[in-house]
Amino acid sequence: MLYSAAVAFPEERPRRLRSTPRLRSLVRETRLGPESLIYPLFVVPGRGVRKPISSLPGCFHLSADEAAREAREVEDLGIAGVILFGLPEHKDPRGSEAWAEDGVVQQAVRAIRSECRDLLVCTDVCLCEYTSHGHCGVVESGAVLNDPTLELLARMAVSHAAAGAHMVAPSDMMDGRIGAVRKALDARSFSEIAILSYAAKYASAFYGPFREAADSAPQFGDRTGYQMDPANVREALREVRLDVEEGADIVMVKPALPYLDVIRAVRQAVDRPVAAYNVSGEYAMVKAAAERGWVDERRIVKETLTSIRRAGADVILTYHAKDFARWT
Repeated sequence: MLYSAAVAFPEERPRRLRSTPRLRSLVRETRLGPESLIYPLFVVPGRGVRKPISSLPGCFHLSADEAAREAREVEDLGIAGVILFGLPEHKDPRGSEAWAEDGVVQQAVRAIRSECRDLLVCTDVCLCEYTSHGHCGVVESGAVLNDPTLELLARMAVSHAAAGAHMVAPSDMMDGRIGAVRKALDARSFSEIAILSYAAKYASAFYGPFREAADSAPQFGDRTGYQMDPANVREALREVRLDVEEGADIVMVKPALPYLDVIRAVRQAVDRPVAAYNVSGEYAMVKAAAERGWVDERRIVKETLTSIRRAGADVILTYHAKDFARWT
């Protein structure tokens, strides 16, 4: 085809750097590997238990021995670590099994540490899975009490550290809980234990599958009195700064995808590593659409996690971690 000399052609041609896979990889701005991911595990009483979780396809309720085997696979895939959520055998109003020496998470921590050499073991610190009412703190006369909850969270964190956890992750959203946990850990010679704070945790509709998986739905009311209003970002920055001042080593935004703007704002506001939780509802929607052939699961997972990374997350907690590692 002949082109007229009078036609103006572009002087800038960005497509030159998209012409081959090697070129595209060479100039890629956002990079993400398994070493930036943490994989959630749900641990239950018993032995030899590996029960599929219907709301989270590909995930399981695992006894401590099975959690250790799962963790070994996670480590072999190059994933940075796991975060443990416990489903106790018995619940009570104060969630007392949360800090029991032989609790499900404590057993799992010890089993995983004995099986894995380098895997980071992180534990969720919250009472909702352990209380009979399903709320994240002490309840009296229908109200979730902030200050009495702090002592229980601190006891829980210390028990996880004593079992061998490398990092604890308070997710309850009580005011002052990072300071309480840090003080308790330091007082018991666990000053090396890091705190991953659920600093900006929103009262989100994206938690539905998790609440089935963790058996943690509140028996009355909801969590809007302590989790954040989805409309607020300035408040998130306040929460993050308070947690940093109290001793948080990593601050997290949860959920991830509807809050990419919050992740970006947090990244710009603080000098701590930033984490984001690609939560159960986000995962379940991808799985459901992929099962029906509506989306290419591999491509959409890579795009999703890259977007979270691009927004500013240094660490991503995701149920996609094992699949992503296999595909990378």
